[in-house]
Amino acid sequence: MRSIMPADRLHLLLPFVLPAAADASTALHDIQSPALDRLIARATLIERVIGEDFQRTLPHERWVARQFGALPDGASAAADEAPLAPYMLRADGGEPGSATWACVQPVHVRIAHDHLVLIDPASLDLSDDEAGTLLALARPLIEELGVRIEAPKPTRWYLSSDAFGTLAGASPLRASGRNIEIWLPHEAHSGQRSRAWMKLQNEVQMAWFEHPVNEAREARGLPAVNSIWFHAQGAARPVHSPFALVLSDAAATRGLALSAGVATSAPPASYGELSAALRGATNGSGATLVELDPFSAPYIEQDWARWNQAFAALQTDWFEPALAALQAGELAELALTLCGDTGSVTLTVTRRDLRKFWRRRVLASLFIE
Repeated sequence: MRSIMPADRLHLLLPFVLPAAADASTALHDIQSPALDRLIARATLIERVIGEDFQRTLPHERWVARQFGALPDGASAAADEAPLAPYMLRADGGEPGSATWACVQPVHVRIAHDHLVLIDPASLDLSDDEAGTLLALARPLIEELGVRIEAPKPTRWYLSSDAFGTLAGASPLRASGRNIEIWLPHEAHSGQRSRAWMKLQNEVQMAWFEHPVNEAREARGLPAVNSIWFHAQGAARPVHSPFALVLSDAAATRGLALSAGVATSAPPASYGELSAALRGATNGSGATLVELDPFSAPYIEQDWARWNQAFAALQTDWFEPALAALQAGELAELALTLCGDTGSVTLTVTRRDLRKFWRRRVLASLFIE
């Protein structure tokens, strides 16, 4: 007797799995992906969102915000909105209430020839002890400026102040590796820089300059933590979930699920481990969202060899067994939301779709220009 998966619909959210068209030949060099190729070829295209080069949010952030109803009323699929900080705060163990919050992260800004470049915060290898020491130094400076701070995680802080108004900041991964000039926080409606934010940022930067934590990091060949990055500002709204279970490591996705009253946990390492993760789910007939993100760091660093390895592992661990489950009738529907750094594509495929041999879509047709 076949083993039916506890959830009959599976939705995979894959940030940074779609390279830009210009990078595709390098990123996908020598990749063999017959399972994904067949899934894409037979799938139904549900949505294609073409973003813009200078949007401050990322496609997967906008997608989860929209799915859970966290966007302002009337926001379109391509709107540059992802006010996720209050949900991230909830995932980290705080309570946002009705206040407006922004997420603030300690970062390294590198001095290039004639500009400043933000380094991906995940690449800093910043320990909780180091972050906690820097936070203890920064907290009184922030509070003296009348800004409320919550920091249930030492590497991720949350600030709330009327002085920040409609300040719009860019996602760190949107700005990483680039000249930060156009990505610095600005007033959403006027484009003006915020004096309140610049004052706070400068106070923290001066306090950290030549601090023993940074001197020790530099002695170990690690970048100094020399600035802070502001993003995802917004206030929590009542949200709802189209999923019965959410499996993700992303604070924003987990926080949205918690706010919607949906169970959440870490994603399993493979499709084969999914049954164990789903055991005990409250709604066995509902859709399960699994967010998998092995691609962000290599994509941002343009490390296509490592990105290629992650893609090959995804083929073996997820696409091949999911295709087999569809063919055997153990999975009713597989949905894929494939994201790049500006746009996203969502497709669904069923067992019946697999018989539609006349459908011939190819992976290359999904690349975002």
